[in-house]
Amino acid sequence: MIFKLAVRNIFRNTRRSLTTLSTIAIGAAAVLVFGAYVTYIKLGVETSAVQRTGHFQIFRNGYFDFGTGNPAAWGIGDYQTVLTLVRDDPVLQPMTAVVTPIQNLAGIAGNFDDDTSKTFFGVGFVPSSRDKMKRWNEYGTGSQGLQHSGMTDDNPNSGIVGIGLARILGLCESLHLDNCPPAPKPIEATPTGPALASNIAALAANDKPADAAASDGEPTIDLLAATAGGAPNVVSLKIVHVESQPFKELDDNYVGMNLSLAQQLVYGRGEHEVTGIVLQLKRSEDVPMARARLATLIDEHKLDLEVRDFTELTPEYNQIIGLFGSIFSFISVIIGIVVLFTVTNAMGMSVVERTDEIGTTRAIGVRRAGIRRQFLVEGALLGLIGATVGVALAYVAADAVNGAGITWIPPGAPAPVPLRLYMAGAWALIAGTWLGLVVTATIAAFVPAHRAARMKVVDALRHV
Repeated sequence: MIFKLAVRNIFRNTRRSLTTLSTIAIGAAAVLVFGAYVTYIKLGVETSAVQRTGHFQIFRNGYFDFGTGNPAAWGIGDYQTVLTLVRDDPVLQPMTAVVTPIQNLAGIAGNFDDDTSKTFFGVGFVPSSRDKMKRWNEYGTGSQGLQHSGMTDDNPNSGIVGIGLARILGLCESLHLDNCPPAPKPIEATPTGPALASNIAALAANDKPADAAASDGEPTIDLLAATAGGAPNVVSLKIVHVESQPFKELDDNYVGMNLSLAQQLVYGRGEHEVTGIVLQLKRSEDVPMARARLATLIDEHKLDLEVRDFTELTPEYNQIIGLFGSIFSFISVIIGIVVLFTVTNAMGMSVVERTDEIGTTRAIGVRRAGIRRQFLVEGALLGLIGATVGVALAYVAADAVNGAGITWIPPGAPAPVPLRLYMAGAWALIAGTWLGLVVTATIAAFVPAHRAARMKVVDALRHV
């Protein structure tokens, strides 16, 4: 009976009730749509990070904090044993998609046909493993990391560079790059530039074998770096692909190459090591279990290694998630306040209009708790109906956006990707928003309900 009366009382003033319900529904839809967008951002940033760095990377103890300045000094010796240990572990094997070594390095890249040179940050990898990592797309975010690099495991001298580095080295024309203007002629020639370039060119000519393969028309650059022993070393790299990197600083310095070529450049004829071992899991939900197992393996075999996950390797991940989480919380609080005052106002007006009715109800024996309960149920019912309609509106909005073909460039992505609103499966978001608005509407009705319950019977009956 109390719910039946609540429904009748809500729609006694249809216009006011519809306005209140519309406010709740639009608020619920706004929170859900933005929450679905934040979920998409989180999953998209995670996908981009996992494609680049894997879920974990294993380093020598101290490399993560101190080794990036001199990667060669922090190599993992006998890394094949560690690779076998991780790949063949019965606990990790069902969870892992890729286990592969990498070698980080830095040096000077030169295009001596154009008398240009530039410092670079490089990474050596197994091309087939890198391409497989780029195909990781557990959440279907439409990442642009799925393009093929054009490198193969059996062509160790091939590599890729960032568009910015190609532009600086004067390779726009030979690589047929769009929106990549040639460098303007300097007003005054820098005396140290040509001298440096000629020195590197001489080293490259001396180091290059006599039977070096022809470039087959592909642009070639020379890379100079110091070996682990401190001696200068030069290798030649054929550029088979150009990749736009997410940050200008990286795009202007990035060189990717076959692992064997990177090891030849860094270690020369010495023992070849690697900077790290990358693990990419099939599912991100296995991260805690996999990390615990890696820690156990390292401890059992007394290895001087440390494990870092993608949130540590990609600092902007936590920053982006924290930013959007704060914005979502702020919007949710604002909408909650609007709903609170809207329902309070509607219920307050209802109490004024029904004063004589309240007096009559109290006169026939209904206690104050009963009056209070009646108005609280009406407030809760407003929240329930409005929140339910809001969920339906959010699904309609999400379907419209997902089907519109809208694209945008998210943080850390080099190219546009489809915009998606992840409503399907976001049960925690939906349940939390729905329950939160119902509770807010119920709380909003408490003050008017308490005022109605405290009315004196005689005064209420004399109300005109």
